[in-house]
Amino acid sequence: QVTLVESGGGSVQAGGSLRLSCAASRDSYSPYCMRWFRQAPGKQREGVAGIVTRTGYPFYADSVKGRFTISLDNAENTLYLQMNSLKPEDSGMYYCAALSGRYGYSRPCSLGRTEFDYWGQGTQVTVSS
Repeated sequence: QVTLVESGGGSVQAGGSLRLSCAASRDSYSPYCMRWFRQAPGKQREGVAGIVTRTGYPFYADSVKGRFTISLDNAENTLYLQMNSLKPEDSGMYYCAALSGRYGYSRPCSLGRTEFDYWGQGTQVTVSS
């Protein structure tokens, strides 16, 4: 089992920056795919960014390209999301999620994937205009 704990959320004005962290507990099977999602009140959960942990390959939703950067510190087992030029529409609860190699490696680490083995509890981001 892997536990994911997010932190770093807060309230900022439009144009500001935040850096989210997702600390993953260590397990015999490391996650091979990690993702950030967000959900605003009354809206569906939206995939924001993802990373293939073995290669470090990142991918992003169009709405955050050029503003958000996902990264992974393998030594610290921590996933990050650097968010710059924040907009009010970026507000919401941000969650990290992971696919574990414990269940095989055949499931694609794609932006469209919504089913994951592990989820964090979320950290709130509020961007005011």
